[in-house]
Amino acid sequence: MRNLLELKDIGYSYHSLHGETKAIENISFGVGVGEFVAVVGPSGCGKSTLLSIIAGLLAPEQGTITVNNPDGSLRYPRVGYMLQRDHLFEWRSVYKNVVLGLEINHMMTEERLEYVNQLLRDYGLDVFRNKRPSELSGGMKQRAALIRTLALNPELLLLDEPFSALDYQTRLMVSADICHLIRATGKTMIIITHDLAEAISLADRVIVLSGRPARIKRDLPIHLTLSGDDSLAARNAPEFNQYFNTLWEALTSEDQ
Repeated sequence: MRNLLELKDIGYSYHSLHGETKAIENISFGVGVGEFVAVVGPSGCGKSTLLSIIAGLLAPEQGTITVNNPDGSLRYPRVGYMLQRDHLFEWRSVYKNVVLGLEINHMMTEERLEYVNQLLRDYGLDVFRNKRPSELSGGMKQRAALIRTLALNPELLLLDEPFSALDYQTRLMVSADICHLIRATGKTMIIITHDLAEAISLADRVIVLSGRPARIKRDLPIHLTLSGDDSLAARNAPEFNQYFNTLWEALTSEDQ
């Protein structure tokens, strides 16, 4: 599999009048085209910092990120960044929220608007297009936030605990539904999650980070024997418990 991105020895520290706090150190891994990578680690270890560096919002203090575009160019992939909260604007309808990125970037073309309409249909939100965000359930709001992210057709999709604000039952259903739909697009994805079961059932690989400063403790490929692409059924796969135990051991073992 050809890597879209390759991170090598990435490091970053936060600086203040009181000194330096190392957030991440010596992070190296690649992300293949169309691959879904989950990143787990203790709270406050630097997962979101790592995602912000990949998104280009922060510049690494050490290390490099290499891009391997299919056309051989050096441009950075188009990135879609979905946060923990939906950040929908109540004074705009669902439709006006999901086309906001297109509007800001002056990309309201007929082709892109039709793509948005198709996403609304695929995600079951077309009948709610004229509703306000307050009229939607939590799961529907997350779907709308994802459509807003996908409308710009990103090549790399970054998800920062996008389902953490949902109750458990809704989280199971929405994460399974959304990730199935994203996979159908063939997009490259990196998701941050605290939920090991979610990581195993959704991702192709799970990367375990240590406590701050974050280093990679384990990079585990996931291969589940199950029929179809059903992340809920994946939790019943015979290999699931072994993967869970392996990741739990890596997550809770003493940092070396």
